[in-house]
Amino acid sequence: MTPPTLEVPKALAEATEHQPAARAALAAALSEPSHAYLFAGPPGSGKRAAARAFAAELLAAGAPDAEDTRRRALADPSPHPDLVWVAPHGTQHLVEEVRRQVITAAAYRPFEGERRVFAIEAADAMADESQNALLKTLEEPASYAHLVLITSQPAALRETVRSRLQVVPFAPLADEAVEARLAEQGLAADQEERRAAARLAAGDPVRAAFLCGAEGRELRAAAEGFAAAARSGRLAEAPWLRLLTAAETAGSRAGEAAKARFAGLGLEGGEETAPAARRREREATEAARRSARRARTEALDLGLALIAAWLRDLSASAEHAEHLLLNVDRVEQVHGAAEGLDARRARRGAELAMETRRRLQVNVSEELALEALAFRLEALLRDA
Repeated sequence: MTPPTLEVPKALAEATEHQPAARAALAAALSEPSHAYLFAGPPGSGKRAAARAFAAELLAAGAPDAEDTRRRALADPSPHPDLVWVAPHGTQHLVEEVRRQVITAAAYRPFEGERRVFAIEAADAMADESQNALLKTLEEPASYAHLVLITSQPAALRETVRSRLQVVPFAPLADEAVEARLAEQGLAADQEERRAAARLAAGDPVRAAFLCGAEGRELRAAAEGFAAAARSGRLAEAPWLRLLTAAETAGSRAGEAAKARFAGLGLEGGEETAPAARRREREATEAARRSARRARTEALDLGLALIAAWLRDLSASAEHAEHLLLNVDRVEQVHGAAEGLDARRARRGAELAMETRRRLQVNVSEELALEALAFRLEALLRDA
């Protein structure tokens, strides 16, 4: 006998449109919710929207006015007093904020209904101290408290934390879904660029959107120029500097945006005191610095992924496997660059680029690592 299909609330259904496994898990969870969840999946897979929709349903259950509760909980930012949403201002959550907004607040009973929900966005950005502090709340939760941790890097969470969470898996979006989203946003010059951005972004619509903008196009050009300079022996041009500059530009833009957002969070009503204004300015500056560093690191990581993708495409072209190409908007350029190239060497070059990505995660010198990669690629690809 086929089990009955669970009814999925509208907002939750929309948020999980491309995530059938997550939709089924959350629909089942609403009937008997656990105290803590881990929404895990790649960037852009819809975790954040699904977490907010799920939180809205948890709060609506038993609320005096369910529809009004949903409306307020779904707002971003939410004015609902029983929904606490914690996001890092930069690269890391501050342990003081986790203690104050989650650990301490979880001990207080709901202001309105029967439940409180605490969502921690980018949970992987919690340092060990923050994660250790959260353990007791996870081990001995109040009956009315529900925690939702959202992460793109579940391995960055301590095993003691992960083991106390019910995992809700989110898969990368299909290329077609990413392409459709780019089209809806009016991004990319044409369909071929949208298709290439979707493939190169590996299911991440945010990264795909970046690739369709001026900064993303410059990063792609820098990555392709890096590989071309290595193969032709033009390393005197220092092609890694263009890659670093493109990443720096992306970081600066993100830092400016973060400072503007943070500066807009002033006190509502009345005037700020001079000390409060100075403190907010310092916090805005620090938030901008952290956001800039994070965006710069992400852009550099993407740049190396683009180098690897370009070299893989050269390998595929050399083996006449056009169906494997990622840079589908630059097929002729790929074929031209692949002429006379040993496919095995191109694949090895892609592996070297990925190895450099991993090295940059352990705080090696970025410029030295990129320069070393360029010379290794030159030795591998020149005249190959």
